[in-house]
Amino acid sequence: MKFKYLLTLFFSTFLVLFSWAQSKSILVEAESFKDRGGWFIDQQSMDIMGSPYLIAHGMGTPVKAARTMVKFPVKGNYYVYVRTRNWTAPWSNAAAGKFQIKIGDQILSKTFGQDNKDWHWNQGGKVKIKSNDVEISLHDITGFNGRVDALYFTKNKNDIPPNQLVELDHFRIKKLGLNQNLKSSKFDFVVIGGGIAGTCAALSAARLGLKVALIQNRPILGGNNSSEVRVHLGARINLEPYPALGNLVNEIGPQRGGNAQPKAYYEDQKKLNAVLNESNISLFLNYHANEVVMKGNAIKKVIAENLQNGEKLVFEAPLFADCTGDGTIGYLAGADYLIGRESKATFNEPTAPELADDLTMGISVQWFSEKTSEVVSFPDIDWGLPLDDQKSFTITRGDWNWETGMGKDMILEAEFIRDYGLLVVFSNWSYIKNHHTEKDKFSNEKLQWVAYIGGKRESRRLIGDYILTENDLTQQNFLPDGTAPTSWSIDLHYPDLKNQKDFNGEAFRSFAVFLPIYPYPIPFRCLYSKNIDNLMMAGRDISVSHIALGTIRLMRTGGMMGEVIGMAASICKAKNTNPRGLYQNYFSFLEELMLKGVGNPNLPKIQNYNLGKTLMETAK
Repeated sequence: MKFKYLLTLFFSTFLVLFSWAQSKSILVEAESFKDRGGWFIDQQSMDIMGSPYLIAHGMGTPVKAARTMVKFPVKGNYYVYVRTRNWTAPWSNAAAGKFQIKIGDQILSKTFGQDNKDWHWNQGGKVKIKSNDVEISLHDITGFNGRVDALYFTKNKNDIPPNQLVELDHFRIKKLGLNQNLKSSKFDFVVIGGGIAGTCAALSAARLGLKVALIQNRPILGGNNSSEVRVHLGARINLEPYPALGNLVNEIGPQRGGNAQPKAYYEDQKKLNAVLNESNISLFLNYHANEVVMKGNAIKKVIAENLQNGEKLVFEAPLFADCTGDGTIGYLAGADYLIGRESKATFNEPTAPELADDLTMGISVQWFSEKTSEVVSFPDIDWGLPLDDQKSFTITRGDWNWETGMGKDMILEAEFIRDYGLLVVFSNWSYIKNHHTEKDKFSNEKLQWVAYIGGKRESRRLIGDYILTENDLTQQNFLPDGTAPTSWSIDLHYPDLKNQKDFNGEAFRSFAVFLPIYPYPIPFRCLYSKNIDNLMMAGRDISVSHIALGTIRLMRTGGMMGEVIGMAASICKAKNTNPRGLYQNYFSFLEELMLKGVGNPNLPKIQNYNLGKTLMETAK
């Protein structure tokens, strides 16, 4: 009896001590700060590094501090750990993105962002908490993209949080009390990805009577055509055999064109208003879909995480659309996909390489400067690329050919690729402002805008019941299930060889090779997955070869694909079928809808810039 009593006492004491220890620590996610100041939420690599984070994107000018109030369980001394990284460490011994942390009235002596090249928990020392409610603030020092994922306060110096993805996710869930009662909602159609393709898919389905959820992992819609990335809408709309396709794209497209232009050119609000005006659409901005639940070969649920507070929502539907660009939902569901370049023998494509490889087109970190009435300085950085007059570029705009990451993994290495894009922009601008023999020509130029969201061109392509290839396009192999026409040249990008040699294989400039084509209707079988029964796709992740991607990846074309799959979703609901069943039994119903269209046909057509060359134009 005495032993049993002692054993019970031991375990009771252990549980009390464990509970006490748990209450003596607190985790603060940086993206949850109430006032982010001049810091931005960056979610682009959260599936790889574990979380969204805050980034101080000031283009060389320190940004306004981010602030939040934190409630501590008890007062006293705490050890501080900060999850961060030195983003320039792969290229330099010096650090670009430095910042400090203020806790109450105390500034930690540690300067963060200059140690490890990888995400890690950096020890920040000890701090005395004098009140249960304390303001914590992040103070940028350089304006050059310092970043912070989370802060951890603990009474135990050896209580260092895990850093591996799975363990870290469990740690976050436990510390923050997340995902205990997931909210589930049912829809007719769930669209993941709020670029032009996804926005048009949601609008099309909603106008045809479906209850639609549109999930977008950014605060605005438009994708590459938003003010975050600033790429023009290329390609043509309103072409045969379905000239009504594109009216919806025309409704939400901006009046003006061009890459890397002022924010107003991209009319973010026009896209948002179009969605908000549709009562059948439920819009979920700042939600990142990163889990799926399967039932056999079909997606039963998609789970999306709020970028700011970690809340997860569950979306159920009979039909889903992957408009993520990266084919994320298809990948999570186990869809078959292609990536990289296929060999010439794979599809008998004349333009394909002899051997398959991992080369993909890269991302563009675009930028521009503006001339001012006075001299404007820029930091003379010590962490940039080694440049001289021959290797630098005396220009005031970084357009599409300012391209990085060709040949790298666009999913696993997304942060590295984007960071290299930032590195070369800041390196080049610093050099021509401070050292170039023609620097006086740039004395009044101010670096006005640099993208921190990378504009992707290529990653996964989900395989459908048909794979569109170069031969279909060039030989005009028209198929009976043709839908939205692609009209841009086959436009493929490659690393600039001189630039690649100058920078040890890491090119940041590209060149394009164009193969003009006649407009070609994309088969409907390219717009749904061959092995996931209820998944459609629109945009650059549809079922095409690498070569064929060169034409279909333009956003007006993607928007028309979105119009088509929205129509298809309405037919699938009405006929109680899936996309393959629609192709096999009800394609004539889709033809009727494509002829009629869902957009306003009476608006002025806005497609008067950068249309690309077609064989039709060449023949003229």
